[in-house]
Amino acid sequence: MTTIRRSDERGHANHGWLDTYHTFSFADYHDDSWMGYRSLRVLNDDLVMPRAGFPEHPHRDMEILTYVLSGALEHRDSLGNGRVIRPGDLQYMAAGTGIRHSERNPSADEAVHFLQIWIQPEATGRPPRYADKSLASVPQGSLHLVASHSGHADSIVIHQDADLWLARLVTGDRATHSLAAGRHAWIHVAEGAVTLDGQPLRTGDAAALSGPAVVTIAAVGPSQVLLFDLA
Repeated sequence: MTTIRRSDERGHANHGWLDTYHTFSFADYHDDSWMGYRSLRVLNDDLVMPRAGFPEHPHRDMEILTYVLSGALEHRDSLGNGRVIRPGDLQYMAAGTGIRHSERNPSADEAVHFLQIWIQPEATGRPPRYADKSLASVPQGSLHLVASHSGHADSIVIHQDADLWLARLVTGDRATHSLAAGRHAWIHVAEGAVTLDGQPLRTGDAAALSGPAVVTIAAVGPSQVLLFDLA
């Protein structure tokens, strides 16, 4: 069975400097039916205006992934990391025992659009850690592993039995993923329009399903899709 979560069903807040959609309960948005999915706790779709951002704030015991769709996002943290991440960049922070960071849009005239993802770690109290990876050159037309528990295929290592796959597709492309028995998938359309096993999904839409299954994503137009393979 596939459960569809439509874009316009998500929580939404427009603070002027930040226009944000929450797939799961977050901040002032609360829905007991949507507290997360398996270990996936947060999937926020954020648009931050020029010269605006999140001032320094703390995190603890959470795996945090940020994927930039357009614009630029400047990151600084208490571990001494500081860089600007751009479209196609994936950033990872293991908050662990505690980390402080800030995120701001350094542009004077362009908003930055990004997805922020929180995954609950398999254990608490680990040292904080940072990594980033450019995915700008990932070939189109299929799913590519970008973060995983094992770190195989040169993916970013995270502290949870969860694999994150990225697909960049153009019209007519078809990407498939085999979901093992006892595994669960969350598929999020970051941009564009696709069908998932024949069901239409557009930007911001998502779907949940459980294995065993073979998942087929077909592009109706230029698209980016994230697929989470979860325990």
